[in-house]
Amino acid sequence: MGGVTETFDELAALVAAGGVVVLSGAGLSTESGIPDYRGPSGAARRHTPMTYQTFTGDPVARRRYWARSHLGWRTIARAVPNDGHRAVAGLQAAGLVDGIVTQNVDGLHTAAGATGVVELHGRLDEVVCLDCGNRTSREELDRRLREANPGFDAAAGVLNPDGDVELDDAQVAGFRTGDCTFCGTGVLKPDVVFFGETVPTERVSRCFAMVGAARALLVLGSSLTVMSGRRFVLRAAKLGVPVLIANQGPTRGDGYATLRVDAPLGRLLPALAEAVGAPWRGDTGAGVAPVGVAPAAR
Repeated sequence: MGGVTETFDELAALVAAGGVVVLSGAGLSTESGIPDYRGPSGAARRHTPMTYQTFTGDPVARRRYWARSHLGWRTIARAVPNDGHRAVAGLQAAGLVDGIVTQNVDGLHTAAGATGVVELHGRLDEVVCLDCGNRTSREELDRRLREANPGFDAAAGVLNPDGDVELDDAQVAGFRTGDCTFCGTGVLKPDVVFFGETVPTERVSRCFAMVGAARALLVLGSSLTVMSGRRFVLRAAKLGVPVLIANQGPTRGDGYATLRVDAPLGRLLPALAEAVGAPWRGDTGAGVAPVGVAPAAR
């Protein structure tokens, strides 16, 4: 019990000093109903994500992706920020968090009130034409797909973190996809970075600059398995910037961590915000205790 308290107090002291850059992963959004890949029940145990090469080179695989994504999008679109997202926004509003980098594509940081979020892997709520570059909203594409596939919404499956659901081949075979309405024939792709695709250089450079200017890098809900996020931990460690990791389960960055906390982020982050005096949406003033730590007497 004492060790947990000491770790939390140390985390709070480092965050209270300000200059924190947050790097968030799928574990931050699980309490909003969006599964992660590599947590205790992560989707990576049962699901192989679509790669960019397969999406662009295989029309059958592309149809399967859009059929599954069409159903999964409803859950993503309905998701709302949880207390963890709101607490991060509160820390930013209090001037303690200078920047937020997220590997998530759900837009929940911004929905919680955070500003200037660098969405490393893009957003699911926008669609881009691979031929002409025209962009449109996912909501508009969803309307078109519903009209082209009446009754398809009755299909059901297990939601994956990239916003699609499990479907069998028979369910996919008759699904009608949509082409770009601007150029008429272009292949549409969600504006997210698929596995095997490169994160835009300017986006990566911006993140490196944020890490270089930070007093601490706070990793939230990421296993750091993918290099696109882990490289910022490596850069922080190289520069002597403290790396603070809060995640349920081990990460590939643990060897570089100044400290590590294993706790549900929906409880830990509100407790952290309160400990450093940062108001956050949902703050009732009653006190929120991190797992294993008793709330302070009031």
